[in-house]
Amino acid sequence: MEIAPPDADARLPYGAHVSQFVDFRRPVTSGPHPLAIMIHGGFWRQRRSLTYAGHLCIALGLEGFATANIEYRRTGEEGGGWPGTFDDVKSAIRFVLSHAPEFGGDPERAVLLGHSAGGHLALLAACEFTGLLGVVSLAGVVNLHRAHELRLGDDVVTGFMGGTSAGLPDSYHAADPVNHSTTVPRVLIHGTADDTVPVELSREFPEPRRYVELPDSDHFELIDPSSAVWPTVVAELTSLTAGLNVIGY
Repeated sequence: MEIAPPDADARLPYGAHVSQFVDFRRPVTSGPHPLAIMIHGGFWRQRRSLTYAGHLCIALGLEGFATANIEYRRTGEEGGGWPGTFDDVKSAIRFVLSHAPEFGGDPERAVLLGHSAGGHLALLAACEFTGLLGVVSLAGVVNLHRAHELRLGDDVVTGFMGGTSAGLPDSYHAADPVNHSTTVPRVLIHGTADDTVPVELSREFPEPRRYVELPDSDHFELIDPSSAVWPTVVAELTSLTAGLNVIGY
């Protein structure tokens, strides 16, 4: 069960659907600050919302980031699934970049981060928003074809895509981050004890990318501000927003 974090500073809609909104949070000090745009996971399904990612956003605020936590239509909602879910994410990112200054965020110092299925969406979005300073996948479903082969999450990919890879080859190709390149630095972080999304998906992601493997960490420690590995996540984000070189770029 999700434990709700304190309310965001503002919840603003970017579309007409009930699931098209963004939670903005200001950092604890005056800005402008680097901007972290968060895309939550949950295997793209309606049963998981952005609520759990609020704790991560609050913690990033303490580290000096302005944050925007994106909600989007998911499988099970009208218009959700591929490509509607990704269309929502892109619309939300455009909305965030235009409104971030109102909440202390600098759109010129923006990074995307996504957890689980959100990592998939973040890596795809970084192929289109080339002005970002970086994108970070946290235990991401970053290889759609492999996830489909593994029947991950009770064959969740088939539900998200609306069919199998054999029946929808063009759609699967378009939706799979491994098929696309970007000039945006990509950082993939994954724990070896993840029994939700196998570490092999991130480990085998094509270069250029920076890969950070966390021994004995599970699927949720990466997004838990109280965990021992949380400082690693913060350090990677800080390096990106500071414009430091990323391996492979």
